[in-house]
Amino acid sequence: MNDKITIRTAVEKDADAMIEFNQAMALETEGKQLEPEKIEKGVRAVFQDDKKGFYVVAENSEGKIIGGLMITYEWSDWRNGWFWWIQSVYILPEGRGKRIYSRLYDFVKAKAEKEGNICGFRLYVDIDNKHAQKVYEAVGMYASRYLMFGEEV
Repeated sequence: MNDKITIRTAVEKDADAMIEFNQAMALETEGKQLEPEKIEKGVRAVFQDDKKGFYVVAENSEGKIIGGLMITYEWSDWRNGWFWWIQSVYILPEGRGKRIYSRLYDFVKAKAEKEGNICGFRLYVDIDNKHAQKVYEAVGMYASRYLMFGEEV
């Protein structure tokens, strides 16, 4: 892999890569097979409605998307600002160990600084995914004091 990497906001033509990455991540991290039609509609919905969020991608010099993540939004009345949730992080195996996530995160932070009303960044990670936790700590993130609860319907 050539080390010349471009980090940019994804455009609709990148949807197929994001669909592929989501499927690979679910299988790799949770052993889940995602429903192809559902994940395709879910990814494409982000490109069709910017209120849902946006994707950021890492592209090599050959134009291949080798990593990406999605940002979604949470309003904080306590802080009168937005938290950006980092989701759907995936780096192709050949891109791992090359600080791709760090570069994606730096891009997100710079974009947030330009927005001016972003009060922080959040993400969730599987409790057993120790490697990912170390990556997030290495870029300055830390385990929050909050536990996450949920219910899927």
